[in-house]
Amino acid sequence: MDVAVVIVYLAAMIAFGFWGKKKSATKSDFLVAGRRLGPMLYSGTMAAIVLGGASTIGGVGLGYQYGISGMWLVIAIGVGILALSLLFAGRIQRLKVYTVSQMLELRYGPGSSLVSGIVMFMYTLMLSVTSTIAYATIFGALFGTSKVVSILIGGAVVVAYSTLGGMWSITMTDFVQFVIKTIGIFFILLPMVWSKAGGLSGLKAHLPADAMSLTTIGGSTIVTYFVVYTFGLLIGQDIWQRVFTARSPGVAKWAGAGAGVYCLLYAVAGALIGMCAKVILPRLDAKDDAFAQVVEFTMPSLLAGLVLAAALAAVMSTSSGALIATATVFGQDIWTRIRRTGTPAKDAAAQGDADDHVGGNRLLVAIFGAVMIAIACVLQDVVAALTVAYDILVGGLLVPIIGGLVWRRGTNTGVVAAIAVGVVGTLGTMIVMGDIYANEPIYVGLVGGLAAYLIGSLVTEPTPPEVMNVWIRRSTGAEERAVPEQVDQPTH
Repeated sequence: MDVAVVIVYLAAMIAFGFWGKKKSATKSDFLVAGRRLGPMLYSGTMAAIVLGGASTIGGVGLGYQYGISGMWLVIAIGVGILALSLLFAGRIQRLKVYTVSQMLELRYGPGSSLVSGIVMFMYTLMLSVTSTIAYATIFGALFGTSKVVSILIGGAVVVAYSTLGGMWSITMTDFVQFVIKTIGIFFILLPMVWSKAGGLSGLKAHLPADAMSLTTIGGSTIVTYFVVYTFGLLIGQDIWQRVFTARSPGVAKWAGAGAGVYCLLYAVAGALIGMCAKVILPRLDAKDDAFAQVVEFTMPSLLAGLVLAAALAAVMSTSSGALIATATVFGQDIWTRIRRTGTPAKDAAAQGDADDHVGGNRLLVAIFGAVMIAIACVLQDVVAALTVAYDILVGGLLVPIIGGLVWRRGTNTGVVAAIAVGVVGTLGTMIVMGDIYANEPIYVGLVGGLAAYLIGSLVTEPTPPEVMNVWIRRSTGAEERAVPEQVDQPTH
């Protein structure tokens, strides 16, 4: 019965792919759902993409090992979505671009989009790969298939609906996944394991005292979660591409904030499920087995199928979002620059919306879907690969992106210097320390990148007024606001 439920779920995802194909008539439709999502769809899909395997299976595992303090990883994700939505999403939505690198070019002028696009491409590709491996483990448990066969099954479904309908298909599948995830986690799994574990009194009686402490997982680990995941969510192409789908700045701001609050609730639910699993199954060999094992132990097959579908929903939504982000970055920021036929960022949205480039973008999604599946089949240390990708993203791009949004004196020279110093500093520190998982590399990259950005910006001429004029009009929605010629830009 549980296998049947999952098969029906997968068939529905393919059906949404064909539905999305009918709605994807333009490049804007395919890449950003026509920029017309309302509050309900936007909030649900934003929550779906950020709450993947690490938040669901990993979050339960952290609760199993560390108690309530296992919630901090997903809390950091929720804080990232709240900060992005309340502070920047409205301005980002007004830009009418397709990629983070196009935002950098719009803000600073030409010169950094290719190198920033390459960094973002590496991050989104590795995110799609690791998500693919995560949901393949669920297929393996259900169908008894090998790793490669499981990846081929799951990857084929994700690539199919993503290629057929682009962001419209992904939006609808993500919303369905959001509903399934909400029902499976909050209304089925959590109440059942809470009851089996004896409620709060059962947790206190059978778990060590430190399971109720908010800091058992360790202060340095909590800080690292916020540095890597909160900052990473502020600047990731997969997240920004969802912001571009909102129909208005208000939707991007307030519906996005709703998704952030949902993430905070999801964090607490995951930790509590993990704690209950520790009471019910105290001797598991691996904490990440807690989710699947407690589902199998406590539920009849029909409900188990629904909850396993919820886990699949969590991971597949992240994978499909990262896949279309990978194709978008390659097409908009890398391929067009290499061919020297790309349009300037300030004209990219208007030109792209006027032309029908669906076929080319659909081909890129299919190609990188195949690349994603191939890498997933051979990659062994997925956590290391994702750690490197996140560290490069945050170390190389956080400072230029946030700097462009809050400091008018930043320049293109500062951007290029910050990316170079941030990436080299992060990777160099990893190599010197011989530890990919150390906290120091990301701090070195951030501090070095910030210094390079400030120095590079202050020793060069301010961004040209004609570039700033376009940026101000687009980011504020103003029809006209001039920056005087011959006058330095404000430095606040």
